[in-house]
Amino acid sequence: MDLERRRLFGGGLSLGALTMLTGCDISDHDSVQRALALVSRFNDRVQAAIFGPNKLAPTFSEAEAVKDFRYNAWYGPEKSPVLTSADYRLMLAGQIKDKTPWTVEKLYSLPQVTQITRHVCVEGWNMIGKWTGTPLGVFLNQIGADTTAKYVGFECADGYYEGIDMATAMHPQTLMAFKLSDNILPTRHGYPFKLRIPTKLGFKNPKFVTTIYVTNQQPKGFWTDRGYNWFSGI
Repeated sequence: MDLERRRLFGGGLSLGALTMLTGCDISDHDSVQRALALVSRFNDRVQAAIFGPNKLAPTFSEAEAVKDFRYNAWYGPEKSPVLTSADYRLMLAGQIKDKTPWTVEKLYSLPQVTQITRHVCVEGWNMIGKWTGTPLGVFLNQIGADTTAKYVGFECADGYYEGIDMATAMHPQTLMAFKLSDNILPTRHGYPFKLRIPTKLGFKNPKFVTTIYVTNQQPKGFWTDRGYNWFSGI
């Protein structure tokens, strides 16, 4: 999907709310943008309030998981960054005690779990996949992250950037996904790992992650900067 279509889908709920604003049209007028921002912040607060840190997203049987998971990005798969095990290092920053970079080999030595969950895309499609990896909360505890901080942010090799609240980061289903359908994560899906967060919409699941940081300042998000809600829980 191209950028304009993504903006249309992402802004759908906020645009609908504008119908209640007398005298406003759908434009770049400052008053409209302020109204959109207010609605978006309200949505974020409501979603954060109802989020259950221990409430699990639905899981499915292995027979329901697709083998050829759909590719999704704002660029074609042929433009996916190619990261190699020899050169890759996961960088750590912010409120973390041990900021030693992690190699792919070291990441893959972490304890791993498997989950079969549904990926829900803001564009209107969904797909069930089998994901294997390390719970992000386990990794954050191992590196001495300050889990009393508010947020965890991510930077990626393809220029993407995203952030989540700490409660979501520590949720038992939030994975650093190393495998898809029992195979090492393919390049087009984010090798060496992507975040798999079944309690969030798909665009909150960054891939090609190269930096993780812990902070009390709300991280920016690639699509949030283009009109999507920041929390975007489901």
